[in-house]
Amino acid sequence: MALLFASAILAISLLGLFLFRALLFDWIHSEPLTNEMVGLSLASFSVLYGILLGLVAVGAYQNFASVGDLVTREAASLAALYRDTSAFPDPFRSAIQRDLRDYTRYSIDRGWPAQRQGIVPTGGSKRITAIFSDLVRFRPIDRYGEVIFAETLRQYNNLVELRRARLAEVTTGIPAVLWWVVAVGAFLNLVLIWMLNMEIHVHVILATILSVFLGVVIFLVAAMDNPFRGEVSVGPDAYELVYQTFMKGS
Repeated sequence: MALLFASAILAISLLGLFLFRALLFDWIHSEPLTNEMVGLSLASFSVLYGILLGLVAVGAYQNFASVGDLVTREAASLAALYRDTSAFPDPFRSAIQRDLRDYTRYSIDRGWPAQRQGIVPTGGSKRITAIFSDLVRFRPIDRYGEVIFAETLRQYNNLVELRRARLAEVTTGIPAVLWWVVAVGAFLNLVLIWMLNMEIHVHVILATILSVFLGVVIFLVAAMDNPFRGEVSVGPDAYELVYQTFMKGS
């Protein structure tokens, strides 16, 4: 995809360069100081566009990192809940832990593939409800049981909150209007490069370098946008670790 982004922008850049030199070059450079003015405009525009693209890239990375942290905290809450239920007597312990294992496997095997397609998975809701139903059937008979039950219920509510926050991030991403600004800015940047007056081989080299770098940076932003979608995405590794460490074989 990085190669595709860079190649597409490079193709547009070189095609536009040769068309511009063939059709409009003499008209633009009818004045001797035109090249200096174009260079000054390109420098000023590049600073503004670079700031915009940098802020967009930082915003996409921060969103990606925050979603990764959210998934890690959700998995940690799931592990803590599973551990707390170990203090419950049977048959409550077996029923709740079975529900937790079912929820974890569903999230890994079916929930995450749906998220990578931009679909908010709904099958986890009934599994979360099943956990709650089995949890509230337990009636503590002493102070120790009351403390364990209260802590388990608190951990369950924390898991539910983190899960809802994760699902809310499935469709999150950079607004479409911002992508339009990035695309228009990239095109205008290429136009200013076309307007420079220099030897053709130097012009081609300059256009190639700037176009490839511009394509790679835009690819970077696109890859980190939508943290749950595509190959560069937040995966269920934290969930898988919890399952292998706490739940498998129990």
